[in-house]
Amino acid sequence: MVPCESSHNGIWKERKDMTFLKQFTGACVLLILAATSVQADVQLPAIIAENMVLQRDQVLPIWGKADPGEQVTVKQGNQTATTTTNADGRWLVKLPAMKAGGPHTLTISGKNTITLKNILIGEVWICSGQSNMEWAMKNVNNAKQEISTADHPQIRLFHVQHKRSSTELDDLAGGWNECTPKSVPDFSAVAYFFGRYLHKHLDVPVGVIETAWGGTPAEKWTPPSMFNAVPSLLKTADHPYAREAMSERSVLYNGMVAPLIPFAIRGAIWYQGESNVSMGRHYRKLFSGMITGWRNEWKQGDFPFLYVQIAPWNYRQVKEWPQNGCLLVREAQLKTLALKNTAMAVTMDIGNVKDIHPRNKQDVGKRLGLAARAIAYGEKLVYSGPIYKSMKSDGRRIVLHFDHIGDGLVAKGGPLTTFQIAGADRKFVEATARIEGNSIVVYSAQVAKPSAVRFAWSDTAIPNLFNTENLPASPFRTDSWPVLTVVAE
Repeated sequence: MVPCESSHNGIWKERKDMTFLKQFTGACVLLILAATSVQADVQLPAIIAENMVLQRDQVLPIWGKADPGEQVTVKQGNQTATTTTNADGRWLVKLPAMKAGGPHTLTISGKNTITLKNILIGEVWICSGQSNMEWAMKNVNNAKQEISTADHPQIRLFHVQHKRSSTELDDLAGGWNECTPKSVPDFSAVAYFFGRYLHKHLDVPVGVIETAWGGTPAEKWTPPSMFNAVPSLLKTADHPYAREAMSERSVLYNGMVAPLIPFAIRGAIWYQGESNVSMGRHYRKLFSGMITGWRNEWKQGDFPFLYVQIAPWNYRQVKEWPQNGCLLVREAQLKTLALKNTAMAVTMDIGNVKDIHPRNKQDVGKRLGLAARAIAYGEKLVYSGPIYKSMKSDGRRIVLHFDHIGDGLVAKGGPLTTFQIAGADRKFVEATARIEGNSIVVYSAQVAKPSAVRFAWSDTAIPNLFNTENLPASPFRTDSWPVLTVVAE
């Protein structure tokens, strides 16, 4: 009986093993089918979603993923575009340009169908930089009132979540929301006020995409391709902040900008520079390289790039930051205006020397909006404060000429302040300055043969030179003499 029992047990065990094998195999098949099903689904990047704004009057790239060789069709109204995915499962179609309006519905079909509703056609802007761009609505002047009235269904907000990456990513985390008192409190104040200004003056939908991170230098936002193309961008001051910035170069571009490309945009606004005061001499080349890099990668030509000049603050409070580094960053920002389709919002009058994060973001957004109306939309208006153009020696005096004077130059609240003058000995002294017509005359009894003038040349200067449109002048110097930068012990 034992052999029979053993035989029976063996048969039972074999059947049990067979049953387990079938169940295991079946489970594996189901998992494979499920995985295949997920992979087969057409997928979209986060930037292409319900509630989005698409750029008016431009060809519109729509892209995503699906199975290799899968046919994908994108339809909007009576416009249809069809393509087949490549070997990596990637696809891209381009819809014809459309006029402002909406709401519209976008349908994307492959082995599955995605329907995106409540889409508007209007103006789309990237809003990037460090903490002053990231600064939330809930922390601005008059925040309670501003938030309670932020009910603008035709303004859409997209917030990119923080992400570092050593390689360029193809997607990011974020989503589109209608602008309401509930969606706006944690959103970028500068981006919101800029978008609100444009919406009011253009009377079209506006989408603002906030991709910003406090305390970040420009190196982290610069595309890898620019460092490869221009090796001198890698050269920075021998300083702890500089070394840290270069060891993490491009990580925010890779994680928070690259995944937005090739979404159609009108342009970009930028508020950053504070974290580069440790390498002010290098900032002009770096900043210009970053702008050029973004434009190259987007392949939308020299799109408008509007930025904010950093405000007055005692930068020596951070002992690792060098003396005069702030001045060199401001100067670099001023000289970056040499790039095509750029403009700069000056904030020397609306800063806070006791706070690196001024609460008046309303005027920042408005000044960027003025610049957009001129640079992006071709309006003939005064959009900048006075910008130094040239000088001429006149005996014991120097005569200064400016661009962007509007209907004239203005000294607010009394005689002109924060002017300095020097002779060939390069020793600057406080100077007397007065407006004569559309020029400014500068002189000092201490300097018989003046060679150079500097204006608002200090971290904390609050100058009073404006134009008649109430826009402040940018700090400047007429010389190119070396500027001492000393790091505190």
